[in-house]
Amino acid sequence: MEQKNGSSLTGFILLGFSDQPQLERVLFVVLLIFYLLTLLGNTTIIALSRLDPHLHTPMYFFLSNLRFLDLCYTTSTVPQFLIHLRGEDRSISFGGCVTQLFFSLGLGCTEGILLGVMALDRYAAICRPLHYTVIMHPRLCALMASASWLIGIATSALHVVLIFLLPLCGKNKIDNFYCELPPLLKLACVDTSVIKSEIFFAAVIILFIPVALITFSYGQIVRAVLRIKSAAGRRKAFGTCGSHLTVVSLFYGTAIYAYLQPSNNHSQDQGKFIALIYTIVTPMVNPFIYTLRNKDVMGAMKKVLCRGYDSR
Repeated sequence: MEQKNGSSLTGFILLGFSDQPQLERVLFVVLLIFYLLTLLGNTTIIALSRLDPHLHTPMYFFLSNLRFLDLCYTTSTVPQFLIHLRGEDRSISFGGCVTQLFFSLGLGCTEGILLGVMALDRYAAICRPLHYTVIMHPRLCALMASASWLIGIATSALHVVLIFLLPLCGKNKIDNFYCELPPLLKLACVDTSVIKSEIFFAAVIILFIPVALITFSYGQIVRAVLRIKSAAGRRKAFGTCGSHLTVVSLFYGTAIYAYLQPSNNHSQDQGKFIALIYTIVTPMVNPFIYTLRNKDVMGAMKKVLCRGYDSR
């Protein structure tokens, strides 16, 4: 008997790259290495931010949140994909799909908001240096971080409810390697134009507010830095923002490509590779961007390593 709606389904089949078995073997090795590097890089920055007193600042408080978020985001999708790459069973339970969509979407929304908050922190540090410690009070930092998480989780919960209320009429094959909004919408056997418009509008709002904060913050930062007379001072000021801007570009570049352009503008395979970038490549690269371009982090790493060596 044909199943009529999402709630009657016992599970889904994640097709992934099953039509390209040769590519799957390569992907398994590459993704396993990337995932291990992601765990190592993000865990290292979180640990350094806790161990070194010099990193007990608002900037590294938000950075630790961002790194923890990336760890959770990657872990919500990659381990299961690795298991699917090595076996014949590509299934995921209905509850597992709901959970995966909830966490991946919620963590993605949270990251976008948190990047906007971090831009405000850089604005306060460079444009209001004498009042920085007063403006970025620990309670305010905790409040902004908590608000980022709550808004991300609430947005995700709303979208998950809307998606799984749609009738799927027995369709259970998801043309992706994890449960994501666009391929799930394609399973619906009713007109989804209204819900697509609602999701598009919500995505624009979620992206617009942080982007507006980032644009405002860096507009003011550029004006402040250009007033600095010494070239060394300007380089130092821009250097503290370079890593953040690089991460912002990676995150919003892939997010806009994946969610804010018409689906018929790119093939499903292109969508899968873009999904690989923002689920594994970006979280893996981000901690190294902050580490290699940040003297404070490199200094903290050397101190911890020297301390560990001396204790022997």
